[in-house]
Amino acid sequence: MERGFSTLFDLSCTLLLVSALGFIAHLDRTNELSKSEPVETFSPVPMAADTLPLVETVQPPDDIDDDTATAQRSQYANDEPKTIVELQQFRHTQTVALPGTQGSVSLNNLNPGINSSFLLTADLSAGRAHYHIENPKGAGQRLRLVAEPALGLSIINGNAATVCDLWSGKPTMLAQASASPLPFAPLCDGRLFLRNRVYGSRTNLELVSDLLRDNVWRGEDIVGFVRDSFFKDAFRETGNTQALDGPPPAEVLTPAALSGPYVNKAVVPRDLAINVDAPASRQLGLGRWYSVRNLQGVYVSVMQPQAVSDAIMARSKGALNGLDSVEASAFNYLVAFDLSQYDLRYAIGTDHPRLGWSPRAQSRNAKLPGPDGVGSFAPLVTTGMVSPALLNRVVGTFTGGFKREHGAFKHGDLSKANYSSHYGFIENGVVFSKLHPGLATLLVLVDGSVQMKTWSDSDNLLLARIKFARQNGVALVESDADGQNPRPGAFVAKWGLGNWSGSADAKLRTLRAGACFHQAGSKQFLIYGYFSTATPSAMAPVFQAYGCRYAMLLDMNSIEHTYLALYARRGDKVEVQHLVSGMAGIDKNVNGQLLPRFVAYPDNRDFFYFVKREAVP
Repeated sequence: MERGFSTLFDLSCTLLLVSALGFIAHLDRTNELSKSEPVETFSPVPMAADTLPLVETVQPPDDIDDDTATAQRSQYANDEPKTIVELQQFRHTQTVALPGTQGSVSLNNLNPGINSSFLLTADLSAGRAHYHIENPKGAGQRLRLVAEPALGLSIINGNAATVCDLWSGKPTMLAQASASPLPFAPLCDGRLFLRNRVYGSRTNLELVSDLLRDNVWRGEDIVGFVRDSFFKDAFRETGNTQALDGPPPAEVLTPAALSGPYVNKAVVPRDLAINVDAPASRQLGLGRWYSVRNLQGVYVSVMQPQAVSDAIMARSKGALNGLDSVEASAFNYLVAFDLSQYDLRYAIGTDHPRLGWSPRAQSRNAKLPGPDGVGSFAPLVTTGMVSPALLNRVVGTFTGGFKREHGAFKHGDLSKANYSSHYGFIENGVVFSKLHPGLATLLVLVDGSVQMKTWSDSDNLLLARIKFARQNGVALVESDADGQNPRPGAFVAKWGLGNWSGSADAKLRTLRAGACFHQAGSKQFLIYGYFSTATPSAMAPVFQAYGCRYAMLLDMNSIEHTYLALYARRGDKVEVQHLVSGMAGIDKNVNGQLLPRFVAYPDNRDFFYFVKREAVP
């Protein structure tokens, strides 16, 4: 990383703060600065057993009737204001009517095909309360609202069922969980979790940037000026190549395709902070893969765009812009995860990405609070953190995609379609923002299989089975239908049409991250790419050199936006390894103990994470 970054970072924050001071003077709601959107408040109503008498029947229908299914599909598709629950076209609701005028209780399975997210709603004379419940076992554990022997949830595992009494006692189990400061409060002896809205951590730079964008006239221009003036190439790392010393490592993955002068060349990456099986000299061969110590099935490689094979560059001629010497020699780090050993998952941050309109949107409906008719997460809750049920299996995290501010098209056909084609995202089977055709999409199906593709209208048939999905712009690399002949995406060299950057001159070279899908024999890998300074025309050929069938952009401009950390276990110890050394400064440090974002505390940003696959009995 270029030296003096700390000074630049402090100066950038100062400039942003000075720009915001006039506005901050009028703010008397400091805590509100953490909120990214209007949030409805739902105060849980304490409910004792005598408040909720037993009911006559609680048997739900086995299937959703045709009329209900049709109505729910219409709610999903229609251009009208709606709640986030009404956006869930596959939802299944059980409702228990209480005797007399005392109200009702309902359990809404937001996507029965995934069976992970539930909304429990109590409509009583004292008010309405919503509870977002997470089922950590998915299809392996079913939930049913019951009244006998107490009003609560029947938790069904195989042929065994246990009733969890949610409303008996003072305070009730639900009241205790709702009052907890935990983002995931355990319910029913830890078999379920109640999601609570919490503050998501952010760096000072992100805090001030969000403040300006949300509240200051032309705040985006101020942020852009500081970014373009002080962050361009601020993270660039480079170094001289030298002859590879000693034999190359034994590799599961095929090395990158290099041009003649760079074959058997090596560099010493000074900022790489992942502990790999490398010589004591820390010399790594360009395009070679090195195993991460104490973390089976994870590999690291270092590359320079100038080292990509001549054959790849010749095939890509006309689809790429020319590379200058700065980005051509900049280091890129790639981290590969063996998908036969690890499951990929995705979580939305406490605040980002938002659901409202991007200021870039050229096509919008003034009657709608956002492109999908939804303006708020509520009554659902996003946590920005790995579920505690998975903490003992998590092996890596990396930041997700663009915030909603930049997640829509300003130019070209995509700016005219689907209200400017805002990037979509799905968590635990819940559609928070619709997936739109033409956009690069990383998705995980309910069976754990991972796909990367350009979304099409026909892919909507997958929606009931999608557990996680994130869209981010257009393809960096795409292939034929059979995965052959990878080539740069159609818009890689077209700044406006590709929505690659928000810079004033549309030529910003900056720190960028991306992901790609790679097939190596019978094995599949998800590869994360960190490009210390690059344009898309540098990213695409590097991913091609590594044999990627499809690649897409993630986020850019700073290390908090391109963050990746691995968690290597040695006995009962967990070693946190950041991709580059500067990323450690983003995490919290309490009494000498490093606490990594996304895992130890909630974050405002969305992220992907890998967990070790459980053995199938």
